[in-house]
Amino acid sequence: MFHAIKALTFDTGGTILDWHSGFRNALQTVGDRHGVTQDWASLANELRRFSIARMRDAANRPDNFDVAHAEAVEDLVDKYALPFGPDEKRQIAYDAVHRFRCWPEVPGALPQLKSHFSCVSLTILSYRIVMDTARANKLNWDAILSCEGMASYKPDPEVYLTAARFLQLDPSECCMVAAHNFDLDAARSVGFRTAFVRRPQEWGHQAPPDPEPNPLCDIVVHGLDDLVNAAEAAHPPSAAPVP
Repeated sequence: MFHAIKALTFDTGGTILDWHSGFRNALQTVGDRHGVTQDWASLANELRRFSIARMRDAANRPDNFDVAHAEAVEDLVDKYALPFGPDEKRQIAYDAVHRFRCWPEVPGALPQLKSHFSCVSLTILSYRIVMDTARANKLNWDAILSCEGMASYKPDPEVYLTAARFLQLDPSECCMVAAHNFDLDAARSVGFRTAFVRRPQEWGHQAPPDPEPNPLCDIVVHGLDDLVNAAEAAHPPSAAPVP
């Protein structure tokens, strides 16, 4: 499939970044400061669900994902009566998020993929989150296409069409790379090719919502290293000239 592909568009929140560990560690750090004991891993997942639900609520959607995270932390603090102050809530909702670590293979694999394709962050995260996490992880995107700057949010098919238009490509020349079927299904519906990345630890000790790929995906990989191998098999180096 890679012969016709010119751009890889990446979901970023869970496919590239390990949000679960970031939220869990930030919650535990603040909790320990107050002597509070909770199942911080489960609360990290609950925080993620709260923030995503806010972004999917088209009628009441916040300005961007940073606001959604701030509101979700407020929800979590209220629900569990956590004694966290304003600065500590910002530490969880903003500081930790903008320093999320990526999955281990990403920094090495992304430059190799960039030698074959334009590599683009296509995300519901805010521009600032992607900028700051790229700097923190030494990632170099060819472009950042955040739904924050579009009139709609994934999985609205218009997002993918807009991305292809910005990249001056036909949708068939783009491949959506994600760990989530809803994202890939929506991209495929407008002509994108699709690559499912298995991230079994995205939700920590809890199974991810969709651990198995839709059979319609063009390729299924266990990480970006596998994607590199597939790309290099499709684009072998030219043979050296015969002397």
